[in-house]
Amino acid sequence: MTEITLKPKRNSLMNQQRRFAYTGIVPILLYMGLFTLFPILWAVVMSFFSYTPIRQGSWFLGLGGQNPFVGIENYIELFTGTGKPAEVFRLAVKNTFLFTALVLPLNLIVTLPLAVLLESIGDRFKTLFRAIYFLPTISSSVALVIIWGYMYAPGWGLLSIMFKAVGLVPPKSWLQDPNTIYFGVPLAMLCVVVAHVWQDFGYNLVIFVAALQSIPKTLREAARVDGANIWQEFWLVVVPLLSRTVMLTSVLTVISSLQVFVIFQLLTRGGPKNQTQTMLLSIYENAFKFANNLGLSAAMSMILFIIILILTVTQFRILRTEWEY
Repeated sequence: MTEITLKPKRNSLMNQQRRFAYTGIVPILLYMGLFTLFPILWAVVMSFFSYTPIRQGSWFLGLGGQNPFVGIENYIELFTGTGKPAEVFRLAVKNTFLFTALVLPLNLIVTLPLAVLLESIGDRFKTLFRAIYFLPTISSSVALVIIWGYMYAPGWGLLSIMFKAVGLVPPKSWLQDPNTIYFGVPLAMLCVVVAHVWQDFGYNLVIFVAALQSIPKTLREAARVDGANIWQEFWLVVVPLLSRTVMLTSVLTVISSLQVFVIFQLLTRGGPKNQTQTMLLSIYENAFKFANNLGLSAAMSMILFIIILILTVTQFRILRTEWEY
């Protein structure tokens, strides 16, 4: 009799749980399908058309008609074409890789030792310094660009004043001088790298601090007992134990660096002479500013997606570890 009365109640409870789960999941799936999945599929389809919204297309989302199907011609144009959009995009790919190659090691060099220093100070000031270092990350990108615009202002900017104060001659223009190049890197690109790392390093810093707190203190104490100094403890104990965290921060930093837009758009606008032109900036300009060619821009975005996917998978394979502590 007991089993007979419990089964209907149990089934009723499971049905209620299913309804609750469906009620919560379905709106999320609809939202993701409408604002994430559909735009991605639309971009894929549009990359095979010579599409612009100012031309009359067919009844199906404006495709066809004066927006004809061109197959992979957009991709061929980007890789081998002699038109200005294709040439600028190929240059933007190089600039984006250069920017990422500069940002990644600089970010890790700054954040990891700084996280170790933060963990070594007293608990009273630890929270305060975390908040200070994380503040640029959560601040408005536009506001930060305005601040760095004043920093880089030629002649009267803070950096120029600091150079003059120590007897050095500042560049004529920090952001618009195409002839100033250091070790093969344009000065404008170096300036954007510094501004971006300053804005972005707080995110990785928080991740490293959390990872350091999870390292068992017994391992570091054992290293001290064995006679390891501070540097040996850092390189031989701390860094190997943070390999998974380094992998995560590296992947996140590469993805964010490949998709940086606001700081380039407002600080340099791709100049001087396209020395700071990036893939995302090129996509935006071809889609909405100059050529108004959404088909070609969609093909650019697909190339960017494939690059991010390949680099992410490669990083996971290279940096992955087979053990945990």
